[in-house]
Amino acid sequence: MKIGAGRVVPPFRVMDVARAANERAASLPPGAPKILRMEVGQPGTGLPHGARLAVQAALQSGDALGYTEALGRPSLRARIARHMQDWYGVELPATRIAVTLGASGAFSLAFLASFDQGDQVALAAPYYPPYVNTLTALGMRPVVLPCGIETGFQPTIEMLDALPEKPQGLILASPANPTGSMLAPAELEALCRYCDDNGIRLISDEIYHGLTYGKPQASAAQFSKTALVVNSFSKYFSMTGWRVGWMVLPEDLVRVTERLAQNMFICPPHIAQIAAEAAFTCGEELEANRATYQQARGVLMAGLAAAGYASFAPPDGAFYIYADISGRAVDSAAFCDQLLASHNIAATPGLDFDAARGGGFVRFSYCTSLADIEDAVARLRQPG
Repeated sequence: MKIGAGRVVPPFRVMDVARAANERAASLPPGAPKILRMEVGQPGTGLPHGARLAVQAALQSGDALGYTEALGRPSLRARIARHMQDWYGVELPATRIAVTLGASGAFSLAFLASFDQGDQVALAAPYYPPYVNTLTALGMRPVVLPCGIETGFQPTIEMLDALPEKPQGLILASPANPTGSMLAPAELEALCRYCDDNGIRLISDEIYHGLTYGKPQASAAQFSKTALVVNSFSKYFSMTGWRVGWMVLPEDLVRVTERLAQNMFICPPHIAQIAAEAAFTCGEELEANRATYQQARGVLMAGLAAAGYASFAPPDGAFYIYADISGRAVDSAAFCDQLLASHNIAATPGLDFDAARGGGFVRFSYCTSLADIEDAVARLRQPG
């Protein structure tokens, strides 16, 4: 039987690692050391308390909780617009906000609204794998810009100018997954202006905003009216499984995106939208979570160095460390398999984030409990 074009899409390896970790956890004998989950970017803090109360009230109210508008509940869209004003000083009408089925749904909508099959979309490597995989599935052409520590793992205008032809799009991520690197506000502004001047549609991934450790964050919405800004309630707001994201849309893509959302998703989950709106009231709890991640960041950086994983760039944001293991292994997938088998630590191979150079890197997530990070550091110092 025929198999569609999706056959060319690579796996999202972190999900394969998660499955392997689940299978190993189910097979462990009683008393064995537990699996330490450092593979996925899933906060261990759970749904904020105020959001939990809002969900309970909604469920007890007897409301049907049926379909919402395709781009989300008007009250949530208005609250997100207020958030953009509060955090970035950007005044936006709620009509330019789209609530989406997670950031994943936002990227699918953004790509389909912005590009045609065959269009080239540039992005830095290492990168979040679904950028490349989703673009490929939709018939678009990722243009990978190999980046290193010398540019903070971020693309530059010089890299874009060096391309044989201008791409139709550019994806930026700051803070970035897997490196935690950030663009300075002036660098982001320059890239926004470059894209506007050259007719390049910019998509700015800002889902780790709020999770920064000393460097200032800026939004592309501050500098460009043509950029799409993608954000999510999964990371800072600790709501991964609720699958609620959002986009700030340029005016010319609002109705296009709405039509796509109507047909592809109908609407984001109603109950999750209620939780998301209430999460904005939980600032004290969310900032305490961020402080915990910052503490875990310090413990893991020191622990990796003590365990011989000394080559990595300290992350500016998010909750990952992208560690160079080239002195230990050339196949990060096999290395992570062995780490799970010998130390019961699940980590993600760099091949997920950079097909050309990722064999020498591993991503460790530090958004699990601080106790688990301390345990992981102790295990990594043991021979494997």
